[in-house]
Order: sequence, then structure tokens, then C-alpha cells
Amino acid sequence: MTERPIGVFDSGVGGLTVVREVLRQLPNESVLYVGDTARVPYGPRGSDTITRFALQLAQFLLQQEVKALVIACNTVSATAAQAVRELAGDIPVLDVVHPTVRAAVEATRSGVLGVIGTVSTVRSGIYERLAREMRPEIRMLGEPCPLFVPIAEENLLDHPVARLMAEEYLRPFVGTPVDTLILGCTHYPLLKGVVGQVMGPGVTLVDSAQPTVAELSRLLEERGLARRGPAEHRFFVTDASYKFMQIANAILERDVSSSLQQVELGGD
Repeated sequence: MTERPIGVFDSGVGGLTVVREVLRQLPNESVLYVGDTARVPYGPRGSDTITRFALQLAQFLLQQEVKALVIACNTVSATAAQAVRELAGDIPVLDVVHPTVRAAVEATRSGVLGVIGTVSTVRSGIYERLAREMRPEIRMLGEPCPLFVPIAEENLLDHPVARLMAEEYLRPFVGTPVDTLILGCTHYPLLKGVVGQVMGPGVTLVDSAQPTVAELSRLLEERGLARRGPAEHRFFVTDASYKFMQIANAILERDVSSSLQQVELGGD
């Protein structure tokens, strides 16, 4: 079991921000990543569809004999995490929501959090519920930012459209006591620069990667699953592998072309 890879999945390229953190924190661990680039974005879809897609991705990784699953998608984490856990059985499953909320609750000074995410994620209310379980006095303001995912997928991170949409989406937070903003989508760290500029230096940005991988590290150690040997990574996509490769190379700062493969997961 220790030699098996960690399975990580997302709707597209955003989950690579989690993979990047795995490479940093757990350099001896192998990663098997699948991004559903044929059907991104997940955010506008209904919960039944999101769950069906998530189970297809998880099943693919389980068939590759992974030792743990990381749901590197906030929309799936908010909508279908329990269904994925039931499918996985004894294989541990980590979502990106719980660790991120804990990090944000610890970071806030004002007790007022902001969260941005897909429409499905923000509407789920899961961030507010979890935060209040940890600190009942916590207040939370949420705003959906649906165009951030396609902006990230198209690698328009430095384009004026990124700044324009950040100013539009983040306007409701201006003048509020929000001092900690949760980037509630794993695509959003790719836009961290422009989000930080709009929110200003007084607001702490919390993304999912660092706290999620820290929890993964603890889980592997507790279960005796930590790997000591050299790592080997493989990447799978459901469409447009060349575009994915370009973005992946930039995010991971390495060439993934020799380890990238396109796969079929079933019908829509």
C-alpha cells in the first residue's frame, strides 16, 4: 500500500494547485491526477450531475489502485464527498473544504469571513455551516464567481478580463469587516495575484492546497502509508490534452508531456 500513488481529481486544471503542494510537502509521494477537461466547469451543473461525474472520476482512480483519494474540487467536495467516500470504501478520502475552513477560522481576527466559489459551492452553504460549528460567532459573506474557472482554464491570468471580473465579483466585500477570504475553488489560486490586488493587503487569502495537503500528510503518517522512495507522477485528462499540458507545465514548473494521457470516463 505504501508504494501506491495518491489519487487526485478535479473538473479541470484547478486541482493541479493541490498537486503542486503535494510535490512541495510530500516529494516522495507519487500522484495520479485526472482532470475532467471535457466537462469543465462543474459549478453551474445540478447536484445529481456533479455527483455522477465525481463518481466516474473516483472510480477511474480506484481502478488504478491508489492508496488515498483527494477531491481537489470544491464543488465536488461541497456536493458529492459522501458519495465518493461510500464508493471508496476503505480507501481514505479527503475533501478540500474541511481543512480550508479550519485554516480560515484560525486566521480571522474580525470573525467575519468571505468565501468565493462556483455557484454550486456558494449556494451549498457548507463553508458557513462548518465555520459556525468551529466558532458559532463566525459570520460569513459569500459570492459566486462563475467566470473565474474559464479564465483560469484559458490561462488568461494576466489578461485585463481577469482584473475586470475580479473587481466586479469582489465589490460586495468592499467596506465590510471581512479580513479573511476563502478561495473556494482550486482554480482560484491561479488568480491569487489579481484577487489580492483587489482585496488589498489587509485581507488574508486562504486557498485549499496547503491545509489539505498538510492533512493528507498527517493521514498518511498515522496510517503507515507514507512513501519513502522516488516519486512517479501520471496525469490524465478527458479532452484537450495539449492545452492542459501547457497550463500544467506552468503550474507545476515541469514538463508533464511524457506522463500525460487522454482517457474516456463514460457518457455525459
